[in-house]
Amino acid sequence: MHRHRYFLVAAVFLVSLFARAGELTNIWSLRAGIGSESSPALSTNGILYFGSWDHRLYAVSTNRFIKWAFTTGLDIKSSPAIGDDGTIYVGSRDRKFYAVTPEGKLKWSFPTEGWVDSSPGIAPDGTVYFGSWDKTLYALNPTGTKKWEFVTGGPVVSSPAIAADGTIYFGSHDKKLYALKPDGSKKWEFATGGPITSSPAIDYSGNIYFSSVDGKFYVLNPDGKLRWSLRTGGITESSPVLANDGSIYICINDSRAAISADGKIKGSHIIPDHLLDPTPAVGADGRVFYTAMDGTISAILLEYYIQAAWEKAPITASPLIAPDGMVYAPVWSGILAAVEGDTTLLNGAWPMFRANIRHTGVVNAPAH
Repeated sequence: MHRHRYFLVAAVFLVSLFARAGELTNIWSLRAGIGSESSPALSTNGILYFGSWDHRLYAVSTNRFIKWAFTTGLDIKSSPAIGDDGTIYVGSRDRKFYAVTPEGKLKWSFPTEGWVDSSPGIAPDGTVYFGSWDKTLYALNPTGTKKWEFVTGGPVVSSPAIAADGTIYFGSHDKKLYALKPDGSKKWEFATGGPITSSPAIDYSGNIYFSSVDGKFYVLNPDGKLRWSLRTGGITESSPVLANDGSIYICINDSRAAISADGKIKGSHIIPDHLLDPTPAVGADGRVFYTAMDGTISAILLEYYIQAAWEKAPITASPLIAPDGMVYAPVWSGILAAVEGDTTLLNGAWPMFRANIRHTGVVNAPAH
């Protein structure tokens, strides 16, 4: 009896699964900018913010209109983050870091000595952290004054991740991952064999997940001790995201890979001849959403289930899953694409780039 019930449940699941197979639905697209690698952040009132190669930060309503565009001095590769008061923070290749009001006005800017490609992290107390090609991680007060700076041995393009205890984790081209206290003093450093250009993820236990250009994926304990490492051969900038069963999802060169909690490759999907830099996003229904250089926004489940929406140009910005089930990503052609994902973001520790839709880079609290 139990065996028959099991097969009935399995059959119903598979019928439901394949009934949903096919293409994701493109709901709308809007021309904004001339192309982008900046992943959109979403405010509580339904405004998407992302940077463009045309030197502008765009505010686009989920109702499909451009609210405003804020101009900087050069390209914006950094992905913006949104503060509690609605302030939008973003870096630019004009060597400045910006705070912009929800109305699109300059609040303040902070100069550095290098490109600011690192995406900011915003601590619960309002402190803003970001890295620069001038080899420095900066901590700024919400007013734009410098709190402290920490100098490394190489450019910092890795975006900082903030743990529940306030510890800040980030990588550097000097081949090290750093852990800093909120006062800017160093807790520890962990050396790898290559530059760290991706951004770390943090789980509920405080463990840190990241990749290095040395071709390895690392998991560290909160004290900086190696938990395990996996040789992947990966050199792309994709950052990891975490599912609630311990699975890790990341792009490794031309593969969309799933890694088990104990450090083994569970499966992968290859897109030949396309290096994949974007970070995936995990949906509440278990599907993992990816963008790719072949112009697709894809959803994958159980290693063999693929849905995809096709755009006409490469996509290197990481996707965002909105609370209403829409999936957003800017395209190289200067289009913001909106796709019906039919799921919400996973309620987990680190399910997408920068952990949450506001891109604060703070590990999410466990669900109660």
